[in-house]
Amino acid sequence: MTVDFWLLIGLAGQGLFFMRFIVQWIVSERRKASVIPVSFWYWSIGGSLVLLFYAVHQRDPVFILGQSLGSVIYVRNLMLIGRQNAQRPV
Repeated sequence: MTVDFWLLIGLAGQGLFFMRFIVQWIVSERRKASVIPVSFWYWSIGGSLVLLFYAVHQRDPVFILGQSLGSVIYVRNLMLIGRQNAQRPV
């Protein structure tokens, strides 16, 4: 059986992207409240970038657009979190 490199890349991206939901679920269950941890955004960026790489290879403009915009939003959320943390008194 031949293993398709690009299929593995696509599956890896989906795996990274899926991990954000697992992390969010575990943290929320532990805190008994809906929580979006910072690691959620890092998993989102990782998955989104790998899926974007895959989408470019597949030449899928819908997938490319969706992953490109998502990555910008995830980075922006991390910027907002960083700014919020910088403003907190120590």
